[in-house]
Amino acid sequence: MLLLIRFLSIAVIFISSAAYAENTLTIDSNTPTALALQEWTYYTPATQASDITQVSQLSSTNWNKLTADVVRGLSDKHFWIKFSVQSSGSITTKRILSITNPHLDLIELYHFNRHRLINKVIMGDSIPFSQRPIISNDFAYPFSCKNEDFHTFYLRISTTGSSSLPITIWTDDAYYQDAEQQSLFYGFQIGVLTAIGFFSLFIAIASHSFSYTYYAGYVLSLTLFVATLHGIAFRFMWPNWPIIQAFITPVLLCLSMAFAFLFSEKVMQLKYHSQPMLRICRLGAAISIVLLLLGLLLDYNLALKLDICAVMFASLLLMYIALVQGFRGHKLAKLFAIGWAGMMLGALISGMLYLGYIELKLQAKTPFMLGLSFEIIFMAALLAIRYNDERLAKLQIQQEALIQAQRVKTTREDALRIEARSSEQLGQMVQERTLELEIALRELNEANQKLTEQSTIDSLTGVKNRNSFDKRILAEGRISRRQQTPMAVLMLDIDHFKSINDTYGHLAGDQALRVIAGELKRILKRPTDLVSRFGGEEFAIILPNTNQEGALQVAESIRKAIFELLIHWGDITIPLTVSIGVSVEIVSSEQHTTLLLDQADKALYRAKNEGRNRIMLYSPEQD
Repeated sequence: MLLLIRFLSIAVIFISSAAYAENTLTIDSNTPTALALQEWTYYTPATQASDITQVSQLSSTNWNKLTADVVRGLSDKHFWIKFSVQSSGSITTKRILSITNPHLDLIELYHFNRHRLINKVIMGDSIPFSQRPIISNDFAYPFSCKNEDFHTFYLRISTTGSSSLPITIWTDDAYYQDAEQQSLFYGFQIGVLTAIGFFSLFIAIASHSFSYTYYAGYVLSLTLFVATLHGIAFRFMWPNWPIIQAFITPVLLCLSMAFAFLFSEKVMQLKYHSQPMLRICRLGAAISIVLLLLGLLLDYNLALKLDICAVMFASLLLMYIALVQGFRGHKLAKLFAIGWAGMMLGALISGMLYLGYIELKLQAKTPFMLGLSFEIIFMAALLAIRYNDERLAKLQIQQEALIQAQRVKTTREDALRIEARSSEQLGQMVQERTLELEIALRELNEANQKLTEQSTIDSLTGVKNRNSFDKRILAEGRISRRQQTPMAVLMLDIDHFKSINDTYGHLAGDQALRVIAGELKRILKRPTDLVSRFGGEEFAIILPNTNQEGALQVAESIRKAIFELLIHWGDITIPLTVSIGVSVEIVSSEQHTTLLLDQADKALYRAKNEGRNRIMLYSPEQD
């Protein structure tokens, strides 16, 4: 019985030891030139031991296999990892240990050979770049392997961002060959992005185009973000200022997002097609700037998670806007949706990889880089298409103007030939008759002009009358509907006009109407603007191709000018104020002009009810 108990105890100890046995990597001449070490890597939380002396004395039961779950997502992590490498063979070989995550904050590497510490190295993007053992975008450590060497590596990892640990052991030649290929690929990628960015910037400067300006800002900020993502920016731009690494990634994400909203607004021409979506894009740009400023104050990990979620949401939002505009038949929106699809998919997949929601056997940045490359090239082509369309439209207008000028010239030459022929035929005999006829025609023309003026001009104020206004608003409504431009209607009423007539007489009231009409004609300088006397003390104003902001600005100028205007009637100074109702919309039908006028009248009525001497923009609740 006693022997059985001892046998079972020995068996339990043996099984426990086997369960916690650690795998050791053996390197020989048949070992691949690049070998991932995940199978031989173990980890333990940094709370169990604070220094290398304590860590090196931990038993096997304190170490667990390093799995993807341990290093998934973005979090504030501190842990130790270790792995062992045993070499066999008589030839001394040079090996390089690499960690291809350039965003780890701090790596403390302890290299033991047969339990003897032979080297300690501190690396990380919180350490100046020059302190790395090998000048590389990633973290690399060289060591030599001789026969019967037993190397054990302990690494203390501290990071607040991505804790991904792709550890690989390389032969010397294979590592530098791979590094050269990566540098060539990254250099080509960043070079193409930089070239597109500066090319767009030069076009923006030459053409004064906001579309190219925002696109240049978008591409250049993304170029710097890509360089930061690969570790190239830290290496070449601020190697001695690691503090920049603590905030540059969230800042560049927010800056790129702001430029993306502004560029999308311009390239899809939302100003003309959808005012609500235009406001959404501008609000998105403003929120991006707010997030940028918050990122400078918040914890790096929290700021990065917040910005990644914002980028994912912004990608979906811009895709929705592009699809809505595309289904409405806008050509540029359709092309934008195709180009943005790659960016949206890349941002969503990479975002979920970084946040740890999904797991794929590829680097988290890879989907984003692929989508970005497709999107940047496609958007450059889209801008080229838009630029070509605008150039062809201008060329067509110039050709039509040239044809029209040629027709006028031909007509004038024909008229001159006819006149010369008639002069030769008639001669002196009809000169007197012609002179009489010209005089009669001139008198008739003057009479017709006076008659036309009487039918279109208000005799008291000198501005257009109601009949002229009715014809003009129909014509401008057709132009608004055809060109999809907003048209503004202003209804103006003189406050307390009846009291002026009652107090100072109707002649004083007529003088007030004349002075106000003259002031309106002085303020409205555009040839297309029209001011008319609508009836009694009311004036109606048409402002073609004018948005709400412009209409309100004109209305305020009129209200202020009349408020400051003093009308003299004899020795008496009559103060005047006006109330103005404003309605602005893109006309969609023939009846819409009547509705626009009715809306302006309702806004005027509200301005009167709320105290006079004010302007009021129509809103649906006024109905």
